[in-house]
Amino acid sequence: MADKHLSTQFDAELTAVSSRVMELGGLVESQIRQAIHALSNFSVEVANEVVANEARVNAMEVEIDHDLSSIIARRQPTARDLRLLIAISKTTANLERAGDEAAKIARMVLSIINSGAPRNLPSLELRVAADLASSLLNKALDAFARLDVHAALDILKEDDAIDREFGGFVRKLITFMMEDPRTISPSLDLLFLAKAIERVGDHAKNIAEFIIYVVKGADVRHTSIENVESVVK
Repeated sequence: MADKHLSTQFDAELTAVSSRVMELGGLVESQIRQAIHALSNFSVEVANEVVANEARVNAMEVEIDHDLSSIIARRQPTARDLRLLIAISKTTANLERAGDEAAKIARMVLSIINSGAPRNLPSLELRVAADLASSLLNKALDAFARLDVHAALDILKEDDAIDREFGGFVRKLITFMMEDPRTISPSLDLLFLAKAIERVGDHAKNIAEFIIYVVKGADVRHTSIENVESVVK
């Protein structure tokens, strides 16, 4: 009976910390959406709001890490439970970094506005890649909540679409810079924005890999998609 009681307590603690991770994920998703809005509309107000909320994201990461350390120290979990706690810790770190990218986008938007950069640069075309990255992060959080390895596999495949958008955007920026040297400085700003958006997709991909690690016990980082498919199936 005592073991059952301890198990119930442990499950409750896991549920609580998982809920906090989902809360953090929701905040980061909001940050990314607002950063994209600020970019699309050159909004100083929204960009400043994103930057101001960065501290909240950082604080939540610290709180979740503290909770995880406490659970591991007291419960000394093994096997899948330990993998889950490790994955939650890594997911939290990736969410915080995705939040950093959102803040970076907001700061770059403010820089572009303050510099009076030409509005004919293809900044709005970043919206496609940004929406893809935001959607991918949302899917990764949903898959993590359900520990759905098949959804995780789909996310790994979708990340390639963001990479293709990034490559196409870089080629377009190069064309702008070659045709008009005055666009070089603002084009470089947009290049950094595009890279930040790509990194959001990378963080979603990392979370998907952690899901497979929890469920299958296999580390699929830095392996081919064919190998990941064989692990999942």
